[in-house]
Amino acid sequence: MPRRTKIIATIGPASDSPPVLRRLVEAGMDVARIGLAHGTLDDAMARYRSVRAVAAELEAPVGVLVDLPGPKVRLGTFGDNPVRLDTGSPLTLVPGLDTSDTAVLGVDYADLLLDVHPGDSLAVGDGSVVLGVESVDGDSAKATVLHGGPVQGRPGLHIPSDRLSMSTPTPEDLRLVDAFVDEGVDMVAISFVRSAHDIRRIGTEPHPRGPLIVAKIETRAAVENLQGIIEASGAIMIARGDLGTELGIEELPHLQKQITRDCISGGKPVITATQMFESMITSPSPTRAEVSDVANAIFDGTSAVMLSAESAVGEDPVNAVATMSRVAARADQEFDYDAWARRIRLLRKSAVGDSAEARLTDAMTAAAWRAATEMGVSAIICISETGFTVRSMARFRPAMPIIGFSPNERTQRQLTMSWGTIPLRAPHAVDSLGLMDDLVVATRDAGYVKTGEIVAVLAGVGSRSRSTDMLRLAQVP
Repeated sequence: MPRRTKIIATIGPASDSPPVLRRLVEAGMDVARIGLAHGTLDDAMARYRSVRAVAAELEAPVGVLVDLPGPKVRLGTFGDNPVRLDTGSPLTLVPGLDTSDTAVLGVDYADLLLDVHPGDSLAVGDGSVVLGVESVDGDSAKATVLHGGPVQGRPGLHIPSDRLSMSTPTPEDLRLVDAFVDEGVDMVAISFVRSAHDIRRIGTEPHPRGPLIVAKIETRAAVENLQGIIEASGAIMIARGDLGTELGIEELPHLQKQITRDCISGGKPVITATQMFESMITSPSPTRAEVSDVANAIFDGTSAVMLSAESAVGEDPVNAVATMSRVAARADQEFDYDAWARRIRLLRKSAVGDSAEARLTDAMTAAAWRAATEMGVSAIICISETGFTVRSMARFRPAMPIIGFSPNERTQRQLTMSWGTIPLRAPHAVDSLGLMDDLVVATRDAGYVKTGEIVAVLAGVGSRSRSTDMLRLAQVP
């Protein structure tokens, strides 16, 4: 059985050359993530175009996700080499300063002194370094290192989100979105989302005419407004770093399960991110705990797992992706497909949409899962211009592969993030039963099914169809 859980790999200095990108695709990368918090727009655009060129060369439908910086507070640069902040050391925080060292930390946030107070604990980077604020003066704040450790580059400085004066998306985010929308980017992740209003402010056309919007859940406000954010988004990312810092590390496993369940029951892909294989930045293999973490995220139903620094700046990005692929494939084999589908049938809710078209697609995909399971079909062929039918079908986590056909090239790439889906191009919109038969043959010719096997075919047929209204069980010729 092919791997069902998708792999997102962050592209950075260690992985942005064409030879390494080719090997990442061959190792199992489904989606390339390009973070925009570091480097210039030109650097990010060059990586984007390299991914596109390699995917075209390999004839592989690789999705591209650009991750907006958002209102992230960062320290001035420490440089490329690690610098250690020792526990108990005094520090001065200075807004507007571009550099940092062991005594003075620059902070790229003008309102820092308004938003932090004596007694606050501020996490640096992934939280391994913690600062305690002692006093706030006219032009700086005094702090002490409560927990020391190494830092380098421009790590983030976590300030409680309900204190931040900045909103998301920022003006810089909108400038970056415009540049990548013009290039035809597939997916855009919005950082530090607090409500559905933040999603609407991005201002792009609905997918697939525009990019699929991925809301990053990493603030207390986002958890409180989760249902509205899920409904307004195309997908969700569980950004466990800032989320764990903001709500407490003991809450994180339970939030991860809740967010995953709510997303999948509503037909929205969900990404589990942050420190999945952190040790593989320098080590040739992950820890046993990391492997268990990834497997448990898959057992919980996550659509995709994401590598960050492991593939962006790690010593062996290709090995990190290949290892993740093996771990995910093995976990997929142990996934309890029947129990999950029964659970989702009970959890289905209005998140799939309140329109008649959405309710019809919901009912048809549920019927397709039942029919496919009872008949033991070899594949479920979903034909969808927008990808909605495919994502709705993927909620049920069927034991057989989902073949996602779309005439829209961007939809095809957006489906690289949908669990269990093999995205293929249809020649044009489905307007006849004959084309449905043609796509069954195309699935056979691509090697996904064999002559004599039974497949389920799910589509909206006819030029006026705005929902999934046709389900057929067919024998492969």
